[in-house]
Amino acid sequence: MVTSKDYRLGDFDYPRGWFMVGPASEATKAPRAIRYFGQDLVIYRGESGSPYVVEAYCPHMGAHLANNSTSYIVRDNEQIEGESIRCPYHGWRFGTDGQCNHIPYSDARPKAARLRTFPTLERAGIIWVWHDPEGLEPDFDLPVFGGHYDSPGWVNWKIDHMGDLQSHPIEIVDNMADLAHFQPIHGSINTTYFANEFKGHQVWQYFSSGHRTLVTEPNAQLYTSTWYTGPAILQSDMKGDFDSFIMIAHTPVEEGCTRVWHGLMVQVNDGTAPITDELRGAALAYQEGSRMALAQDVEVWQHKRPCFNPMVVPGDGPFGKLRTWYKQFFQPRDKAGEYQKRAEGLVVSVDRRNEPQAA
Repeated sequence: MVTSKDYRLGDFDYPRGWFMVGPASEATKAPRAIRYFGQDLVIYRGESGSPYVVEAYCPHMGAHLANNSTSYIVRDNEQIEGESIRCPYHGWRFGTDGQCNHIPYSDARPKAARLRTFPTLERAGIIWVWHDPEGLEPDFDLPVFGGHYDSPGWVNWKIDHMGDLQSHPIEIVDNMADLAHFQPIHGSINTTYFANEFKGHQVWQYFSSGHRTLVTEPNAQLYTSTWYTGPAILQSDMKGDFDSFIMIAHTPVEEGCTRVWHGLMVQVNDGTAPITDELRGAALAYQEGSRMALAQDVEVWQHKRPCFNPMVVPGDGPFGKLRTWYKQFFQPRDKAGEYQKRAEGLVVSVDRRNEPQAA
């Protein structure tokens, strides 16, 4: 099993940041067992509809809060009260701060009777949690995903589960600097521009090229601005036959196991007219094309061996600078700025924008 320490990333096994833990449909008033960051967790919705993620085991005697179907607390639909969750074993109830706030047979409220909780938000049809090995509050915001979700003229994404990869997330993040893979893997042609920019907790990739399937006009270019916000949320503005917005999220389940999702929103008109079934079908076909492009990467990630030290040659992108940027999320927060400063800046790998293009 490959670990973060094998890559010499920093003090922590799992990084600090916002992470996807599932589509919004997976959070219901019936508590559900999930596992991320090497921990058993529970996701549920309170009566207000707000989602919550907490550690799975009751501090009283260790019962799992979700893996139960026979307790009368579960049978009588008493497990969720307001925003609180009740243990099915002895009925201890825990509030949104994790603290026990009711014991059916006692007035005691032990301070140690506390669940670990995770800041949780629902946005763009997805449940996101903040994970921080130091237990600190978020130091950067969850993205708004271009403001496109539920916007007029846009077809919302459906969430594609791309699999659980036996791979460390750094192998996925490497794609941001990987200029040389676009042609053999994805069918890009006539690349005119490729650059990376490192800015604090974000890294950007600017790319323009022709493409064998995503643009259809002769000599037309596909333009993408792609960026990570934190270590695990990729977004991309893509301009081709349709303007679209890509999301790729990955979350560590265990050391050496990473869950990956994909989504694509497509602008099919200016929002002043209804979205017809034909336009919706075209958008879904465009999403499928994007999913298949990511699947080309996934196939490589699933079967490659770990790359601890890329053998970089001229024509590759700035892998070293990218990995330096990525290390900030595995450091104590007071050290993260050192890695941001070491990576900061723009690196242009290809710029042929002023050269005549082949007919």
